[in-house]
Amino acid sequence: MTSPMSVLAQDPTGLSSPLGQLAIAVGLVAAVVVTLRWWWTNRKR
Repeated sequence: MTSPMSVLAQDPTGLSSPLGQLAIAVGLVAAVVVTLRWWWTNRKR
């Protein structure tokens, strides 16, 4: 039987890989851009 820590250490999501970290970074940048565009269009009201 495997322990929960050994399952987490295998990283089934792949988010610790360079490609996964790049995907997270792209998502964060996209979220910031969308938020800034929303703020910029609504601040003139």
